[in-house]
Amino acid sequence: MFNNWFRTNKAAMLLLTIVRVYLGYEWLTAGWHKLTGGFDASGFISGAIAKSAGEGATVQAWWGSFLQHAALPGVDFFNFLVPAGEFLVGLGLILGTFTTFAALMGLVMNAAYLLSGTVSTNVQLLLMEVIVIVSAANAGKIGLDYFVLPYLRKLLHRKDTHTNVIRPVTTPLKRTV
Repeated sequence: MFNNWFRTNKAAMLLLTIVRVYLGYEWLTAGWHKLTGGFDASGFISGAIAKSAGEGATVQAWWGSFLQHAALPGVDFFNFLVPAGEFLVGLGLILGTFTTFAALMGLVMNAAYLLSGTVSTNVQLLLMEVIVIVSAANAGKIGLDYFVLPYLRKLLHRKDTHTNVIRPVTTPLKRTV
């Protein structure tokens, strides 16, 4: 019932636009501050690793192991990925471009922050991102998705002029005997 309402209702479209722009602002400003103010994830990652050991561990051991063996050695990659990702997610949500994908990437980052033991506003943002993802294209109708998604559908599908059936564009396979 709610799923259909989120996906088709015009009032939901307006509400989703407000939620989407708010989420976008939060991500864009967080990313911008990291891009312009310098960002080093090594302290955050080390802190999360420390929280994954001992009797009062607040970070799950498997996540701490990932951070210790993958994220910390590759911290230079994460020092670029986190600020750029936050900024691009924010930009996509504010402009309403690839809205569902932008919200999904925001959800992935919020989940990573939560798994690392940082609560802050991550839970609220994650819940709003789930709503935007569930609403699919309706969240971006008041945005550039209104133009971008039909263009991509047209680009990826062609109309069969004899039967008026839309078929995916495929390359015919050459048979060899």
